[in-house]
Amino acid sequence: MGKHFDDLGGKAEEAYGKVTGDRAKEAEGKVDQAKASAKDTADKAKDKAEELKDKAEEAVENVGEKIKGVFKR
Repeated sequence: MGKHFDDLGGKAEEAYGKVTGDRAKEAEGKVDQAKASAKDTADKAKDKAEELKDKAEEAVENVGEKIKGVFKR
């Protein structure tokens, strides 16, 4: 939820800055939006890494089972 709050807050802050002519507030809003985007990207990368780790563990397990099968013959 934090990243969504950062994004919405950033958009509001940016809009406030545009309306009032406060360029610092506008910039802060853009920074908050960039943080939210970075968090989202990091979360997606973490999820993908977990998925790949699980697939690698499964593949290693399958290879181990095949090796056991070869030696049982």
